[in-house]
Amino acid sequence: MTVTAQTWSEVIGQPDAVAQLRATAAAPVHAYMLLGPHGSGRWAAAKAFAAEVLSSGLDGEAADRAVRLALRGEHPDLVRVAPSGNEYRKEEVDFLITEASRTPVEGGRKVIVADRFHTANSTTIGRLLKTLEEPPESTIIVLLSEEVSDEQITIASRCMTVRFQAVPHAETVAWLASRGVDAARADTVALASGGDLTRAADLAEDDDVVARYNAWRGVPDRLDGTGAAAAIAVEEMRGLIDKAALPIEARHEAEREALAEREEQLGARGSGRKDLETAHKREIRRLRVDELRFGFATMAGVYRDRLRSEARPKDVGAIEAIREANEALVRNPNEALLLQALFVRLALE
Repeated sequence: MTVTAQTWSEVIGQPDAVAQLRATAAAPVHAYMLLGPHGSGRWAAAKAFAAEVLSSGLDGEAADRAVRLALRGEHPDLVRVAPSGNEYRKEEVDFLITEASRTPVEGGRKVIVADRFHTANSTTIGRLLKTLEEPPESTIIVLLSEEVSDEQITIASRCMTVRFQAVPHAETVAWLASRGVDAARADTVALASGGDLTRAADLAEDDDVVARYNAWRGVPDRLDGTGAAAAIAVEEMRGLIDKAALPIEARHEAEREALAEREEQLGARGSGRKDLETAHKREIRRLRVDELRFGFATMAGVYRDRLRSEARPKDVGAIEAIREANEALVRNPNEALLLQALFVRLALE
């Protein structure tokens, strides 16, 4: 293996980001921010970028080895840091700062990747700012973020920003097909994933995803203008989301049981139970939001199909109502009330 476009084969649907990173890999700047939604390939891109950087100047088997290890995330000069809870802690930031000050293990450069950096608070940013402004010449820091908050503008201004987008539908379908998913199912999974390849990979193994798609498509025809019909539809769709969460909840239960066994053997102190519970809640919350966005996109498709056959103002209003409900998800609303209000509004459009 040599460093070619094949190195970037796991970065799907991000030609501009890949071109920008490849153009700077030979002479990298001190800090990058890879900015984009969950599942858009930022970690895959960080590994491919590290493969180019860490294999630079090497030949033959030495270069191939550096590329292989970096793409697996196992190169000793590729360090990944991530918060164990909802946001970075002091010890995690201190680890990043310490790693930045250490010389590379094997070559002339080290790449440090800070995952989920959008969770960094003002304290974290203040501690990291000096390191980010004046890292050792051998250190390259790559921040992976889903968004830039007002608190993080200063940090972002010290980085080269590389923007990622949700993976386009056609690219997601092609990626699923390459993994053996049949065309019809791949199209539904791609819609359900919302451009998130991590979710697409999970849904490819979900036997009920097509049933949920069909259920969401049937909602508009079930809404007869009564509150009772809306309430029934809300309960049924939430029930389908509950069912979609069962495999994750089963895995969470297994992880809790394994943790309980370790606590019994070693004691509860330092076991990480709080971090595990936080991670579980975050994962379930993300799944439920993703499922709602899937449902909203599916219903919007129904109204768009109607518009193609007959331009009706009420279908335009329905699409606008769905768009507003989709935007409301960022405010972490009550799920049942959000759906109830949307379904009633759709029935009245």
